[in-house]
Amino acid sequence: MSLLFEPFSIRQLQLKNRLVMAPMCTYEAANDGRVTDFHFTHYESRAIGGVGLIIQEATSVVPEGRISANDLGIWEDAQIEGLQKLTTSLKKYGTIPGIQLAHAGRKATVEGQIVAPSAIAFDEQSRVPHELSIDEIDEVVLHFKRAAERAIQAGFDVLEIHAAHGYLIHEFLSPLANKRQDAYGGSAENRYRLLGRIIDAIRDIWDGVLFVRVSADDYTEGGLVAEDYVPFAQWMKAQGVDLIDVSTGAVVHAKIDAFPLYQVPHAATVRQGGLPVGAVGLITTAEQAEHVLQQQQADVILIGRELLRDPYFAYHAAKQLGHTMKPAIPVYERAWQ
Repeated sequence: MSLLFEPFSIRQLQLKNRLVMAPMCTYEAANDGRVTDFHFTHYESRAIGGVGLIIQEATSVVPEGRISANDLGIWEDAQIEGLQKLTTSLKKYGTIPGIQLAHAGRKATVEGQIVAPSAIAFDEQSRVPHELSIDEIDEVVLHFKRAAERAIQAGFDVLEIHAAHGYLIHEFLSPLANKRQDAYGGSAENRYRLLGRIIDAIRDIWDGVLFVRVSADDYTEGGLVAEDYVPFAQWMKAQGVDLIDVSTGAVVHAKIDAFPLYQVPHAATVRQGGLPVGAVGLITTAEQAEHVLQQQQADVILIGRELLRDPYFAYHAAKQLGHTMKPAIPVYERAWQ
């Protein structure tokens, strides 16, 4: 059997394969952050297609922390019902549902005050954010904890903290965006403090599977590189994180030479911190995904844009690797042989 279609056990869960749908913003939520009919079509089709785990797109823990006005939200109890219907449906098709808990920080585009570790705009076209006070940082931690409580009620089996792509937690981690002189700035330990507190807050109420998504390279002098995430990974492991989802970039504008598998070496480096990792980034074929696993550069493969093009990527990958996949719907068996 190919490694791609071997089950993957993590804490109390077993993924039926090592294919994961990466969290990808769709901007199709209602203005109140609730699930719409689109989300059922979008996510159910990939579950029927056979991926082992779906990580739902960035879902905001506060309304002012949305990337766009049409982001999904999990900042109030009224949003739980729609999310719960979605998780129930994904489980029916044999796919584990995960959710990415997010706060866009200075990259939020909704009306109202935007916030960041330091009062530095993302670029010349962006608003200058409000620098969070210590009390306000405490509130951010609480918002993530309450969002996690709602995610648990909604039936998600995997929670992922979004600490990548230039959003709030990444802004604290990166010295390019964090110029604070207090306990949340300066040293690596201080810049990690917000993420560490959020992990601890979620672990207080959740003994299930916990991921963290990171950007392991800022692609700019003075920013973070993959080696900086090795000690971060060690700290996350000590706090009970189960897997690091390794992406790169987006805390500042930077030139990125993107090509197939370009982010995989970053995942391999972060893996040296002792935690399983997921690799993502222009992985578009079964052979590429299998190669990454065979080379022990990652433990699971996150597929993004290729799953937008092909909801049945898992089925097609199985055929290419000589694996017989059991369909989620029995009537499909006549076509899946």
